[in-house]
Amino acid sequence: MERLLVLVRHGQSEWNLKNLFTGWKDPGLTDQGVAEAHKAGEQLRDLKLNFDLAFTSVLSRAQKTLGIILEELDQIGLETLKDQALNERDYGDLTGMNKDEAREKFGEEQVHIWRRSYDIPPPGGESLKMTAERVLPYYKAEILPRVLSGKRTIVAAHGNSLRSLIMELEGLSPEEILKRELGTGTPIIYRLDEDGKVISVQDLAA
Repeated sequence: MERLLVLVRHGQSEWNLKNLFTGWKDPGLTDQGVAEAHKAGEQLRDLKLNFDLAFTSVLSRAQKTLGIILEELDQIGLETLKDQALNERDYGDLTGMNKDEAREKFGEEQVHIWRRSYDIPPPGGESLKMTAERVLPYYKAEILPRVLSGKRTIVAAHGNSLRSLIMELEGLSPEEILKRELGTGTPIIYRLDEDGKVISVQDLAA
């Protein structure tokens, strides 16, 4: 029995383009982001992959990316579960701020700590550790059991919610996952064994 899990970060958003901290705000996709989502769908179609179930966040950039992918796969209407547990990391007081302006206001070192430390959150926001503490219980309760039952599953979400999943799947340390860059609109294909351990991983960005 195949146990297939595909993770994909949403395509480029309007705030990605403007270099803004986005978090739980809900900007749409750019034209490039739409194109990235179509390409992701085409890549999966070329591999003859289709799905039994989809998961996404409550944010429209992830939902739109998923919708375009499913359109390319001729799977519009696929059962899709949406939950804020899969939302992007909440950047708190940094939300909406240009990253260069944040460095000017708070200092390069402080902003780097907020962005790249595992357990130090920005003011009013979440660290990656806090993000993982909501993502991983949801994964273990809702996503993994369905994958293990043989449901081919795609998750369209965000850079940091997906980092939380990748850290779990690949057994990475906090230091290792913080160095992991996830391209927008790029599928990562995992095949799991009966215990949920990764048998193989294929990053379509490679």
